[in-house]
Amino acid sequence: MSELSELYQQVILDHNKKPRNFRKIESPTHTAEGHNPLCGDQLTIYLDLVNDEVKDVSFEGSGCAISKASASMMTQAVKGKSKQQVEDLFKGFHLMVTDDSETPEELGNLRIFEGVREFPVRVKCATLPWHTLHAAINKEELVSTE
Repeated sequence: MSELSELYQQVILDHNKKPRNFRKIESPTHTAEGHNPLCGDQLTIYLDLVNDEVKDVSFEGSGCAISKASASMMTQAVKGKSKQQVEDLFKGFHLMVTDDSETPEELGNLRIFEGVREFPVRVKCATLPWHTLHAAINKEELVSTE
């Protein structure tokens, strides 16, 4: 196993076991629910957007390790960012896991998910939290990756 594959597995397992921001925000300004019927991933994204900035973000739900780790790392990456920066991260992450083009540097440690594109069935697991965040920030309510 390569060092990158081993690091990928360690990060996924850590965020699955101890997800960051796994809680409900009591009075979110935005929320959305996401569901992946292929593997049963379900999550709710809670977002507190103040003056176009993500003041707080969290999630609840259940799913596979990739989905939960992606949600955990996503919440860390977007906290404190503007709505436009979040949308840019969403586009960059989606492109990274679906296209063979070069991964944007601004994705930082989210680049650990780059290898997911080799497993098309897992792409939906990794992107569900991102699509749900995108829906929440745009005041849409439900996301399904059917």
